[in-house]
Amino acid sequence: MKRVHSQEKEQFKTLFKQENIDAFEDRFKILDVFLQTERHLTISELIQLLDESGYTFTPDFVRDTLKLMCRFGFASKNRFYNGEVRYEHRHLGQHHDHMICTKCKHIYEFEDEQIENMQVQIAATYNFHMLQHKMEIYGICSKCLKDHIQLMPLIHAKQGERLEIKEFTGGASARMRLLSMGLRVGDKIDIITNLNKGQMVVAVGYNRYVLGRGLAQKILVETVRS
Repeated sequence: MKRVHSQEKEQFKTLFKQENIDAFEDRFKILDVFLQTERHLTISELIQLLDESGYTFTPDFVRDTLKLMCRFGFASKNRFYNGEVRYEHRHLGQHHDHMICTKCKHIYEFEDEQIENMQVQIAATYNFHMLQHKMEIYGICSKCLKDHIQLMPLIHAKQGERLEIKEFTGGASARMRLLSMGLRVGDKIDIITNLNKGQMVVAVGYNRYVLGRGLAQKILVETVRS
């Protein structure tokens, strides 16, 4: 990897000087710090790393440099799980995909040649010329799954989770209200929307339900493992 990073730095010098990019020395410092981590960084996280390395740059300058790095193919940006924009290395001739834990937000990179070949075959089947692609798998990592509460109120569920209703709490009136809506113990429930405030939207089969947070608190669920 050090050899790859050395090549990246040399190409950075060549291209940025060739294109007469201003403030080259400062931009090179940003590239150098950026290449020293394998994390997927937000602009604020990169600024913190720069500060720790003794460099002080304005957020606008760092943002502009990252924009140039993306333009010339030294970085790529993603917005995982509708979150902040994050930047990662872009090494030519290499491709990887991502798994994102919706609980701890950790991003895992993986490579699978079989998946890559399958995507090419699928595109060819539809006579489709594929230019680029990305795969993002959202779920719960093994560490978080181990710590995951086995029986929890629905209100704590994450978007995209698939759960099973195990119990209703809150008394007869709440139970009757849930039953009248069509929800039953044993139903498999998919979390469509849960923004940690306001109503949440769930689905059982082909039916969607809008639940207030108080009512969702009275539904105890358990993770359905795939």
